[in-house]
Amino acid sequence: MTRLLPLIFILLSACATVSVPSSGPVTGPAQTTQTPQTKPIDPEIQRQAARAARQFVQVVETVEPVAERECRKAVGRGNCDFQIVVDDRPDQAPNAFQTVDRFGRPILAFNLALITSVRNADELAFIMGHEAAHHILKHLERTRETATYGAVVLSGIAALGGADPETVRNAEQLGAAIGARSFSKEFELEADRLGTVIAAKSGYDPIRGSEFFTRIPDPGNEFLGTHPPNAARRQTVRDAAAAM
Repeated sequence: MTRLLPLIFILLSACATVSVPSSGPVTGPAQTTQTPQTKPIDPEIQRQAARAARQFVQVVETVEPVAERECRKAVGRGNCDFQIVVDDRPDQAPNAFQTVDRFGRPILAFNLALITSVRNADELAFIMGHEAAHHILKHLERTRETATYGAVVLSGIAALGGADPETVRNAEQLGAAIGARSFSKEFELEADRLGTVIAAKSGYDPIRGSEFFTRIPDPGNEFLGTHPPNAARRQTVRDAAAAM
C-alpha cells in the first residue's frame, strides 16, 4: 500500500503561486501591512510538474508489486508491505532513502527534488528498486549489527588500555561510526544488483536508469566512504542485467 493521493496536488501547488510584497509606498500606519500578490503560473512549469507526478505514480504502481514479490521470495513471512511516501519540503537536495516505521513496515521515501530531477521513468524505477532492495537485503539491520560490534570492540580496547570514561565513550561512538560504514559500499552495490532485477522485471531498462549516476557527484573511493564510485555502480548494473 502507498501514500500517494496528495502527490499531484503537492507537485502542482508547489509551482503554482509565488507571493511577493507590494511595491507601493507606505504612507501611514494603515498601510504598514503589505498585500501579497500572486505571480501568474508558468504553463511550462505546470506541465513539467504534472508530467513528473504522473510518471511517479505510474512507476510506483508497476515497481511496488514486483518489489513486494521479490521481498516475499527472500524473506518469507517478513514485512514486505512497502509504504511509499513523498517528502514535500521545498529547497531540499534530491534524495531517496529506505527506513522502517515502529512496526517494522518498510518505507521508501522520495523528495520532490528527486522526483522532478530524474530524466525518465527508467531512472526513477531503478532508484525505487534500489531502495526496496535495501530492505529486502536487510541492510538496516546489518548496519546496526556492525555498528554495535564496532562500538563494543573499540570501547573495549580503550577500557583495557586504562582510558578514562569520557575517552571510552568517544571510542564507543567512533567504533559505531566505523562499524556502520564498514560494509556500506558493499551494501550499495548489492542494492544496485537487486534493484536492477526489480526494475527489469517491472518492465524498465535498468541500464538506462543507471545513467542517473552520470549526473550526481562521484564519491570516488574514499576511505570509510559510504558510497562506491559511480563507474563501479554503473558496471554493477550492466553485469546484473547481463546475468538475467
